[in-house]
Amino acid sequence: MVMVYMGGHISGAHYNPAITLALLMRKKIGSTEAVTYMVVQVIGALTAALFVYLLTGETFGPAPKVGYNILKSVFIEGAFTFALASVVLNVAATKATSGNSYFGLAIGFTVLAGAIAGGPISGGAFNPAVGIGPLVIGTAFGGADISNIWIYLVGPFGGGAAAAMLHQFTSGE
Repeated sequence: MVMVYMGGHISGAHYNPAITLALLMRKKIGSTEAVTYMVVQVIGALTAALFVYLLTGETFGPAPKVGYNILKSVFIEGAFTFALASVVLNVAATKATSGNSYFGLAIGFTVLAGAIAGGPISGGAFNPAVGIGPLVIGTAFGGADISNIWIYLVGPFGGGAAAAMLHQFTSGE
């Protein structure tokens, strides 16, 4: 939440490639801008994961709960990213809510709800960069399993795209 408020006026708080995809699909940003954001988001996630490794000597990464059907993790990643993208589109990218001061709270509490409800099952990334960065660094330095990276690409990008499609029919824009 605080990072959304911090970066909202600078970059639109673009921290998540799935949300950037949703904004691109709704023509809130252009394709060059979207690709640039996505590349920087992944570089940021790689840098953050490397920084944690250099400080602690340990790697980390999202992982689905052992014993659950892997498709449940994909569904949870997609569903909560759908919720997040829907909230962003409706509170931060729609003319009807332009200039509101609650966008950060709405976005932050959506992430919190996803982390609490879905995180224990899927690993709680809801962001392709959060899947890519730690899993790539973790695989490079030992301790993470990159074989599940597809969960954190398919689920979030699917959820973001679905939210954009629904928003097209519900926003009146």
